[in-house]
Amino acid sequence: MHTVENLKARVDELADLMDKFQLSQAELSGDDWRVAFKKRSAVRTVTSTHEHTTADHETHEEEHVEPAAPAAPSGTPISSPMTGIFYTASSPSAPPFVKEGEPVTAGQVIGLIEAMKVFNEIIAPTSGRVTKLNATNGQLVNPGEVLMYIG
Repeated sequence: MHTVENLKARVDELADLMDKFQLSQAELSGDDWRVAFKKRSAVRTVTSTHEHTTADHETHEEEHVEPAAPAAPSGTPISSPMTGIFYTASSPSAPPFVKEGEPVTAGQVIGLIEAMKVFNEIIAPTSGRVTKLNATNGQLVNPGEVLMYIG
């Protein structure tokens, strides 16, 4: 027999595991019950119609230098939901999805992150203007790293 406290603890544990392993959905069930979770996200997974290889985008080792006192960017930060390579365009010869200073609308594709040969679209969660681009084309990004700001 399941108590409410026991089920709540298992649901909390499942939610923690979803965050820890960056899962978008999970399910917990027993003999006579089932709980399913699905996170809503500003990321859509798509398959590419052409091969994106490391030869398509040059990679360079860069020395990272922190600015002395950076000014705080204005706007809503758009962060990377996963580890991968950030791309500003759909292919090396295509124009960038967005440029600094350009207007964007909610739902618009504003970048791609390649993870394990899968291209994930980064979608603008809000309308506004790109106030600052933080990530560069071909840059390795990690979860939570700010890609750009929309103000």
